[in-house]
Amino acid sequence: MVKICLECQSEPEERGPGSALRELLTDGETASTDTCSGARLTDFCAVWDAGVLLVSAAGKGAPSGVTGRRLNESETLNSVREAQFQQLEAARPRGPGRGARGLVLRMAGQPPPWAYTAVLLCALSLGGAIEIPMDPSIQNELSQPPTITKQSVKDHIVDPRDNILIECEAKGNPAPSFHWTRNSKFFNIAKDPRVSMRRRSGTLVIDFRSGGRPEEYEGEYQCFARNKFGTALSNRIRLQVSKSPLWPKENLDPVVVQEGAPLTLQCNPPPGLPSPVIFWMSSSMEPISQDKRVSQGHNGDLYFSNVMLQDMQTDYSCNARFHFTHTIQQKNPFTLKVLTNHPYNDSSLRNHPDMYSARGVAERTPSFMYPQGTASSQMVLRGMDLLLECIASGVPTPDIAWYKKGGDLPSDKAKFENFNKALRITNVSEEDSGEYFCLASNKMGSIRHTISVRVKAAPYWLDEPKNLILAPGEDGRLVCRANGNPKPTVQWMVNGEPLQSAPPNPNREVAGDTIIFRDTQISSRAVYQCNTSNEHGYLLANAFVSVLDVPPRMLSPRNQLIRVILYNRTRLDCPFFGSPIPTLRWFKNGQGSNLDGGNYHVYENGSLEIKMIRKEDQGIYTCVATNILGKAENQVRLEVKDPTRIYRMPEDQIAKRGTTVQLECRVKHDPSLKLTVSWLKDDEPLYISNRMKKEEDSLTIFGVAERDQGSYTCVASTELDQDLAKAYLTVLADQATPTNRLAALPKGRPDRPRDLELTDLAERSVRLTWIPGDDNNSPITDYVVQFEEDQFQPGVWHDHSKFPGSVNSAVLRLSPYVNYQFRVIAINEVGSSHPSLPSERYRTSGAPPESNPSDVKGEGTRKNNMEITWTPMNATSAFGPNLRYIVKWRRRETRETWNNVTVWGSRYVVGQTPVYVPYEIRVQAENDFGKGPEPDTIIGYSGEDYPRAAPTDVKIRVLNSTAISLQWNRVYSDTVQGQLREYRAYYWRESSLLKNLWVSQKRQQAGFPGDRLRGVVSRLFPYSNYKLEMVVVNGRGDGPRSETKEFTTPEGVPSAPRRFRVRQPNLETINLEWDHPEHPNGILIGYTLKYVAFNGTKVGKQIVENFSPNQTKFMVQRADPVSRYRFSLSARTQVGSGEAVTEESPAPPNEATPTAAYTNNQADIATQGWFIGLMCAIALLVLILLIVCFIKRSRGGKYPVREKKDVPLGPEDPKEEDGSFDYSDEDNKPLQGSQTSLDGTIKQQESDDSLVDYGEGGEGQFNEDGSFIGQYTVKKDKEETEGNESSEATSPVNAIYSLA
Repeated sequence: MVKICLECQSEPEERGPGSALRELLTDGETASTDTCSGARLTDFCAVWDAGVLLVSAAGKGAPSGVTGRRLNESETLNSVREAQFQQLEAARPRGPGRGARGLVLRMAGQPPPWAYTAVLLCALSLGGAIEIPMDPSIQNELSQPPTITKQSVKDHIVDPRDNILIECEAKGNPAPSFHWTRNSKFFNIAKDPRVSMRRRSGTLVIDFRSGGRPEEYEGEYQCFARNKFGTALSNRIRLQVSKSPLWPKENLDPVVVQEGAPLTLQCNPPPGLPSPVIFWMSSSMEPISQDKRVSQGHNGDLYFSNVMLQDMQTDYSCNARFHFTHTIQQKNPFTLKVLTNHPYNDSSLRNHPDMYSARGVAERTPSFMYPQGTASSQMVLRGMDLLLECIASGVPTPDIAWYKKGGDLPSDKAKFENFNKALRITNVSEEDSGEYFCLASNKMGSIRHTISVRVKAAPYWLDEPKNLILAPGEDGRLVCRANGNPKPTVQWMVNGEPLQSAPPNPNREVAGDTIIFRDTQISSRAVYQCNTSNEHGYLLANAFVSVLDVPPRMLSPRNQLIRVILYNRTRLDCPFFGSPIPTLRWFKNGQGSNLDGGNYHVYENGSLEIKMIRKEDQGIYTCVATNILGKAENQVRLEVKDPTRIYRMPEDQIAKRGTTVQLECRVKHDPSLKLTVSWLKDDEPLYISNRMKKEEDSLTIFGVAERDQGSYTCVASTELDQDLAKAYLTVLADQATPTNRLAALPKGRPDRPRDLELTDLAERSVRLTWIPGDDNNSPITDYVVQFEEDQFQPGVWHDHSKFPGSVNSAVLRLSPYVNYQFRVIAINEVGSSHPSLPSERYRTSGAPPESNPSDVKGEGTRKNNMEITWTPMNATSAFGPNLRYIVKWRRRETRETWNNVTVWGSRYVVGQTPVYVPYEIRVQAENDFGKGPEPDTIIGYSGEDYPRAAPTDVKIRVLNSTAISLQWNRVYSDTVQGQLREYRAYYWRESSLLKNLWVSQKRQQAGFPGDRLRGVVSRLFPYSNYKLEMVVVNGRGDGPRSETKEFTTPEGVPSAPRRFRVRQPNLETINLEWDHPEHPNGILIGYTLKYVAFNGTKVGKQIVENFSPNQTKFMVQRADPVSRYRFSLSARTQVGSGEAVTEESPAPPNEATPTAAYTNNQADIATQGWFIGLMCAIALLVLILLIVCFIKRSRGGKYPVREKKDVPLGPEDPKEEDGSFDYSDEDNKPLQGSQTSLDGTIKQQESDDSLVDYGEGGEGQFNEDGSFIGQYTVKKDKEETEGNESSEATSPVNAIYSLA
């Protein structure tokens, strides 16, 4: 189902019969669809005087026959629907003469295709265009003048590479024919083979596949749609072909400019259609970086407020991108030559606080590069965007600020662009006209430029003419009102011709922007055009006048069948239409009396409501519609069905795993309806597995498993209603637990009470008696009586009262006008019983309300309204039918008369209120029996508007490096325009006093609630430049900003150094490295390192080291190889030391092996002076021995060195026994970790952990445990090695080790 909500407007009293059909067959878009809140209404148009129309219509694919399911066949009307019914009935005035209000279309019923007719006809009073009903029998009979439904835009720019399409579509009955004019002359399509018109459409297609130039077809086109009832016109469509001309060839000389001087690089793009998008890039297609010094103007030129030396590092090329061709054309690039007094482009000076003086550039006061002079003017059309631009030169680069004389900039529409050089105001209106000025300033001075803005307006509609449908003899009018600047002129045409040249019509009178029709006849049908224009544009509107003379006609299928559940409320609809307005009457079973009153209620649209269906209401109902042209009738057959009820419900059970469980569900239903029983598990559809068996009245589960535990719901449903019952199954692993919990436990929940009876019936009380059920070995402690009413919340049970378990009869206090039904629940220590079966119903008589709605509030949702809301009363406090609320309000302390209105909902909006004014509010309940007690007076407030003033005399006092104190003057209360929430400070970090330090300029805020005059802003960054603005805040939002204040925070202590790293390359040294603090908060003067040695619980003396601010490394000499060290590092400024970061040296390695221990000792000895001297002496001795051996060998003697070398080392060799190693350079094998160069020398590879970096030289390696192994080998060149293969140079150290 689709809910369509239409807002209907009342028509003046003087309108004749049938006036509401003036919009019957208007063309264009149908009414929009929306979901109507809760109410299911088929009352289409009778309530249009009440102002709200709720329509129940069919969606796509809705059934067209009587077999479609009716909305009112199975559902009970809820409280929203009841309130709306009563509201609509009360809002409709009664009495004779209502037919003179105009033709009201009466419709109701289940919507197959004819429902669209009903919806469309209902929208008459909207004045919008309406489709002809889609029912063929109606469509072929109802005539309609043409209406333009689709057309191309007024300025139609086309791509020259594609075929040209000029759209024009229209609707009418009969279907309209089309023709075109070009440049105000008839355009003969048949003579041009390239031009064709689409079938059943006026759309022109110009085909260029066989050649031709699109430019030949440029011009102004207008489409005419015509049938025998009139002619409709399209807008004048100006056809233009897109152009993207090439850039003219030119040679550009280098641009020579003095550093610091202003410069403009002109783009001058070729004129295109539409205008191209301009952007600047280098010849290498890198975008030009723009800032407040260098930026592109709106005209495409590139402006340099002052030229710097780095500007000639690139060239500058203007690029134009054309929309339709998707091409980019590039202009020859400009090259800059900057003359400077400081020829070196030192990048360190770019962020220098005094960059210009550092480069020898003279400072200058600002001057405007665009626009020129001190004043200019600009015109803008209403609804467009206003773009104001000011670009200034100067040294330093000027800042731009914008102001409006005599007022503030419109905060909701104004935004700054291009680094504050441009001010854009969107959707300009007349109040945006005036004088604006931009202020360019730097430290050398300021200059302003005033721009006078004039807002003109092309015509815009105040009252666009609407299609007019009248009954014969009825009066009507077409109104065409438009505004603009200058004031537009209005020209009327009929069927495309000026009204002055049309044949005279005595029934038509032209009065300026209005045409009045009197005593219209069928011959008055035509299409009228209103053309309103001024020098800035035009508006063209078509509106037809059609006269409809239709006898009554039924819109729904005949002999419908409606099935309704007993005791529900239903509605019989009889949709029809006719002109003049027909009257409708209902009859039952051919009886002669009209049905209205008692259990029946006939609504103004002809729908018949039966408030409570009984068996005797079954039968055939006939509706008859009659007007002066005839009558029509239709019949509806009503069948009453019994409700579906579960009388044997499933019960909670406990089952052991592996057993069988059966859940019962026995249902009673109307035998003529098809019953479907389904099961849910944990509120989800139950999958019936092979372990389950579903029967008509039960569900059996075999081999119960733990996953079967949960809630099981039996759902018994027919096509009209349903009932459900729930039970919980618990699965236990205990094999001794029986299946049925009631049989397993000695105590159980009580059985439900039965045989409820109502006696001693009185207006405000009744006696309820019941028979208790079995207590199942646990005495009943309490009875809970519940009730249900069928008006506001049918089917929902509420607790009424509680009684001791020793009674079975009680007197119940009742509220007026409630149709009660009761049930009883028994409670013992085990739990609650199932509810009893309901009692019979008992309706109490009505009475005036005894209370009023609660939680009454008055708050504004907009600046010019106040929304009054309250909590609606429930069924037991309504006390009567047609509950409504009398809402009263008046200005507080003015003692003016009370305004009042009657409302059926829970809210009312008071419009056109002053801004934030207190009101006295009263909300009183009323029903058909009378009013409730006098309500309390509540104080509410109308809507707030944005504050109009900013805090003044804002003073800033710096408290410390991270906090400031603010003081300001309060604003006048009348400028707050609402409840003062807080004063709010917006502040942002403009820059740091440290050069080359990037800062985030994100705006932050601090609020000071209430009417305060001072506050503190904290958590600032030290040593920074800040800007601050203050605003007043109310419930609507921020007011205007105060004057921008600047302040500087002093130095503070720095944050902790970053990435503090402790490395231990060996057991003698520890390397420390760190990075500068993330937030220096001032000028760093150094670092402080504190460290202390510790070994278990023993702690040594603390050592303090101070470093320069540039030092980020330090090496610590260990006192011993066992102790660990704890380091604390902090940075310092003039203020003091900042936060310290603490690290510890790595833990010492595990106990080393004997070899490793020996190596450690070796490393310790090798660094001693005495050991080095001893090694030198041994080396000298060995050298002497070698010389002696060489001399002796050369004389023929034998020296056992070669023999000794060739003999393999035996196991008894002492080197093997003592674990020493032989480090030799035999065969010139390189050391591990070294590489041989091309000349044969040995080069050590780079190592981060090499001791060479620490000045201890020599070739060395580290053992696995980090100890150093000294390696003092005698290097021999290549020739010596090759020439003396028998000799082996042994290092002195190795010789000592081998002797040890």
